[in-house]
Amino acid sequence: MNSLRTRLFVFLLALAGVTAAVVGGATYAGVLATADELFDRHLQDMALSLRDQGRIPDDERAALETGQFDYVVQVWSLDGVELYSTLPAPPLPPRVVLGFSTVAVAGAPWRVYSAATARRIVQVAQPLATRRALAVKAALRSIVPIALAAPLVALAMWWLVGATLAPLSRVVGAARQRDAGALEPLPLAGLPGEVTPLVQSFNALLGRLAQAFQAQRDFVADAAHELRTPLTALKLQLGLLRDAADAAERDDAIARLQSGVERAQRLVEQLLALARADPAAAPAQAPLDLAEVCRLAVADSQPLAQLQQGRVATDLPATLPWHGDAQALRGAVRNLVDNALLHGGGQVQVGLALDGDSARLRVDDAGPGIPAAERERAFDRFHRRHPGRGTGSGLGLAIVRATAAQHGGTVTLAESPLGGLRAELRLPRPAETRFPS
Repeated sequence: MNSLRTRLFVFLLALAGVTAAVVGGATYAGVLATADELFDRHLQDMALSLRDQGRIPDDERAALETGQFDYVVQVWSLDGVELYSTLPAPPLPPRVVLGFSTVAVAGAPWRVYSAATARRIVQVAQPLATRRALAVKAALRSIVPIALAAPLVALAMWWLVGATLAPLSRVVGAARQRDAGALEPLPLAGLPGEVTPLVQSFNALLGRLAQAFQAQRDFVADAAHELRTPLTALKLQLGLLRDAADAAERDDAIARLQSGVERAQRLVEQLLALARADPAAAPAQAPLDLAEVCRLAVADSQPLAQLQQGRVATDLPATLPWHGDAQALRGAVRNLVDNALLHGGGQVQVGLALDGDSARLRVDDAGPGIPAAERERAFDRFHRRHPGRGTGSGLGLAIVRATAAQHGGTVTLAESPLGGLRAELRLPRPAETRFPS
């Protein structure tokens, strides 16, 4: 029973059935009680009418003796002499209780009403089985309309449940008609208040998927464009190597080819790092030493520091327990240090410290910096302030921001005390982390 309509119908039908049973039972019991009261009133009226009558005429006597009535009438004198009795008459008790009583006559219960005057005693009796049969017949007639209305009520409930769920069915139909590329929001018109939040949440998910797909398409397009240049350069360098006239030209072509391969390798590594650093995905929450991660990242940048004839100074704590993705954080720190070495004049300072419940990593350089109006654009993918100059791919800061967002942190650019640019990475303390006291 997976259908919501079927479930609602079954539950409502069960509720209606229980209600009908209770109402029918109450009606049945009420009709029985009312019938008993009416039968008692009939016995009382008959006894009182005969009590006040002096002599029973022969025509009335004959009428009472036809046997068509389901009651017995007996008249007694005060001294116990039977003056009148319907025929055939069962022997009612000669000593009676005035008013209503229930007595056993011939092994069967009878309802008796007795009334007395100065000259006679009148008893009118009726078998309880007879009056009960009549009462049951009347009670059953009273609940027949309920039984006849039950199928109509069931059909009405089925239609009402379907009409109530019709807006939801329209949403389901609209979702089924969508193909893989249709991410437009589903219609909200006519939806009940209980379903509207669900569809709104689903529409929000569709919006996030549309943004993610668009970002993925943009990333693929940008990556294809960026890879075209180094691959074309490699092709040209292979041609130069093939056409080299002597050993000197061949060595120079090999050196250029090796440099081009290294640039292409670096670009591919950064593209893969950017693809892994999805802000919507939770990072690998593994215990790590954030200070050691920074030391390893600085060590990874030492070849570039030697090439640029620069120096990286560090101010790191001995240890800083943390939780997160060690590889992603190491790559982010390395990108910050590499950017500082490439564009910061060779003098770089890396500092790590606790700031409340956050870890603060600062990378300062002594280069020309970035104007405040252009700092936000520096985080765009493949953005370079001076295209064609330098060897960067424009992905370093984009990777850092994606990694920071993945860990719930932020990265900002500001002026450095060294005169250049300061990149500050802030990471909030994970719930699993315990700081050393």
